[in-house]
Amino acid sequence: MNIPDELKEKTNEELLALYKAGKDRQVKQEIVLRYVYLVKNIAMKYRGVYASFTQLDDIVNEGIIALMAAVDKYDPDKNARFETFVSKRLKGLIIDIARKQDWIPRNVRRESKEVNDAIHTLYERLGRYPTNQEAADYLNMSLEKYQKVLGKSNLYNVISLDYFLWEQNGEQNTESLVSRETPPEQKLEEKEFHSILKEGIMSLREKEQTVISLYYRKELTMKEIAAVMNLSEPRISQIHSNALAKLKVFLEKNKNKGMI
Repeated sequence: MNIPDELKEKTNEELLALYKAGKDRQVKQEIVLRYVYLVKNIAMKYRGVYASFTQLDDIVNEGIIALMAAVDKYDPDKNARFETFVSKRLKGLIIDIARKQDWIPRNVRRESKEVNDAIHTLYERLGRYPTNQEAADYLNMSLEKYQKVLGKSNLYNVISLDYFLWEQNGEQNTESLVSRETPPEQKLEEKEFHSILKEGIMSLREKEQTVISLYYRKELTMKEIAAVMNLSEPRISQIHSNALAKLKVFLEKNKNKGMI
């Protein structure tokens, strides 16, 4: 299908408004073509999550289908920016695929649980997050082995935290992400959750906060973050793992209290 030149000259926002008004297939095709890069970027970023059971091209193809569906469901008057709307749907797609495949090796799952349980226990005992050395001592591990376990469980923590956030925002069912007005009570719950999440992030160390911000808000890769912070990529991965483990403990603690 040839796309008219006048459509190519329009901004993304103009195209989205135009599609909402008329549901023209040519307009939709132009929108999809402009956002294919976003599908590829997210598929690349989460490659470690699905590399053991499927290919990048397969995820991209699934992502493009999700992108086309997102164009139909998106409402400029009710939803966030289209990039944000699509990103959430694409991440949700990968999370859903990964969980269905049970992609996490059993030993990584076990070791990650042991580390998270240790951090949670020490947090309750000390009234603060334990240092790596304290957690390693509690688990009768050398510091080097503890850090290796953190590195191996990094992707597990990423997907677990992402899914936790996905559930808490009521978005675990991607089909529910339709263009509709959010009920006042849901808005209040989301506000409270984000307030607690912000509190959890603020409780992290400065470098951990920076890594979380660059990874999740700026969507930089570990390599890019390493360059920004002038640290090695393995060190960034370690900081990221520590931050995620702490955030999971913080959020689960508040969840158990019925605060989220």
